[in-house]
Amino acid sequence: MADAQNRPVSAPAPQARAPPGPSRPPPLVDREKTCPLLLRVFTKIGSHHTAEDFAVRGKEPKDEVQIYTWRDATLRELTDLVKEVAPAARRRDAKLSFAFVYPDRRGRNVVRQVGVTYAYPNARRPDEGNKALADLSFQTGDFLDVAILT
Repeated sequence: MADAQNRPVSAPAPQARAPPGPSRPPPLVDREKTCPLLLRVFTKIGSHHTAEDFAVRGKEPKDEVQIYTWRDATLRELTDLVKEVAPAARRRDAKLSFAFVYPDRRGRNVVRQVGVTYAYPNARRPDEGNKALADLSFQTGDFLDVAILT
């Protein structure tokens, strides 16, 4: 019995992510009282980064923007923030593809696309700008990879 108490305890394996569920109203967050989270955003023109680009901790891609935001932030809000720092995202025909980067059960990074927005949406080009991070199964610590497609 004493041996069982002295064995090292291993950390539980990361849980698999469920796909986003049906659209529901974003969770209510009182932004005046709730502390924001740090979202590390990586942009790339033409395509998403690969999972290998995030393989070594501390050697992530250089094109990083750090944003303080909340889990109820929508892809439209994030699009507007990316447009402030990435001139290519301001082009009239720019399309932004969002993906979460996070470790799977084996600890290897996964790049999972979660939505698309247009720099300047209109009625003929509906996008997914109304989806909130929480609706897309975002977890604190995930990276956000944004492909700027023109």
